[in-house]
Amino acid sequence: MVTFPDEGGLVTPLLVVGHGTRDDAGVAEFGRFVERLRGRLPVDVAGGFIELSPPPLTDAVASLYAAGHRHVAAVPLVLVAAGHAKGDMPAALARERARQPGLTYAYGRPLGPHPTLLRLLEERLDAVLDPAERADTAVLLVGRGSTDPDANAEVCKAARLLWEGRGLSMVETAFVSLARPSVPEGLERCRRLGARRVVVLPYFLFPGVLPDRVAEEARAFTGAEVRCAEVIGDCEGLADLVLERYEEALHGDIRMNCDTCVYRLPMPGFEHRVGAPQRPHHHPDDPSHVHAH
Repeated sequence: MVTFPDEGGLVTPLLVVGHGTRDDAGVAEFGRFVERLRGRLPVDVAGGFIELSPPPLTDAVASLYAAGHRHVAAVPLVLVAAGHAKGDMPAALARERARQPGLTYAYGRPLGPHPTLLRLLEERLDAVLDPAERADTAVLLVGRGSTDPDANAEVCKAARLLWEGRGLSMVETAFVSLARPSVPEGLERCRRLGARRVVVLPYFLFPGVLPDRVAEEARAFTGAEVRCAEVIGDCEGLADLVLERYEEALHGDIRMNCDTCVYRLPMPGFEHRVGAPQRPHHHPDDPSHVHAH
């Protein structure tokens, strides 16, 4: 691994930027993953959330700043480039730059789709499905869902890449919120296409409210045999990918997909978003948060 000194003369640290969850298990898993990264890197590592749950991003940045760092490599811990990665997280980092004099940052790209993620998804699939059953099994890859069509398309791309070369009957896509098809609709589509067995594969990093909803909706479906796989979770493979994104940020090799971004192009139905200002979320543990009365 090649590392570079930051503007303070120290080696550039890794800042892991998470979204946040109201689920305690998800928060704990994020913390364990940050600790895993600390054990893998010979540099300072900090992680925080932009909303919903502690630790807030501002605390993570403050800890690195207090250690003398004036430049950080920030990796968004998200699978697709939706509104959080495109707007909320950069806006939160811009706010931290305004708070900490002299602070600069390099912003990495989202994690997927990537061969490492496909391998991890295949491992979660194999945990609930014998490889001999693949030929007559459909997989329903379930993403979070977004109002950004580019982000939803990325989940569809991951599904297609997962299908290729793995001997599965089919891989369909569904979303648990904000986009269609829903989980019940995706399961029904698999049934109508002839699937007697479906594995619901959540395209999520850690446990949380939405992955729990995916499993609940999957269990409620009665039209076919349905098995539920686990989320990707804290693991060495995921750490490998984050370290790869960290290296990219250090070298300035940030290959963002801007060709279908609603903030740059007037996509049908989303013309009003072109050039829209990006503002950070309020965080309940951030001193800038204004509590409602």
